Amino acid sequence: MAQPSRSAQSRAPRPAAGDAPRLRVLPGGAPALRLGPLGEALGFHLRLAQEASFAAFARRTGASGLKPGFFATLAVIHENPGLSQTALGSAVGRDKSTLTPRLAEMERAGLIRRGRSTTDRRSYALTLTPAGEEALSILATHAAAHDAQLDALVGTEMRGALLDALRRLNQGLEPEDE
Repeated sequence: MAQPSRSAQSRAPRPAAGDAPRLRVLPGGAPALRLGPLGEALGFHLRLAQEASFAAFARRTGASGLKPGFFATLAVIHENPGLSQTALGSAVGRDKSTLTPRLAEMERAGLIRRGRSTTDRRSYALTLTPAGEEALSILATHAAAHDAQLDALVGTEMRGALLDALRRLNQGLEPEDE
């Protein structure tokens, strides 16, 4: 069975404050689905929240040609010029199979430079180009507006607690060093 598109899901009525979360109505007025144990599963709701957040950020960037997925990559390279692809992947939570094509696309777009590392000729050192710095500035503006929207939904009084909980989850679920 096909899943509803994000745009169709976004048209579903939103619960009023204090209401129990409602299930999304499927397109065409089909009845809502029961989620069983997923209704209270943290991991499932984390994934849904991440997807909703990413889609909202993508709508915000619109036709700029700048992909929301570029933001974290550009921000970390900006803060750590010359870092390796391995270090970048670790910082942004991407493995080599997803990071390498993204970096190739960003390099073709003139946003980053990949040059051989001076300390390890087997790895690349990453830096932003002037166009990459400009793209980061544009995406940072979108990200600030997006974060303000998230703050409004979460509530500024809950922001710190939510960030702490997310950081604990990230740290607690990282693979142990072998």
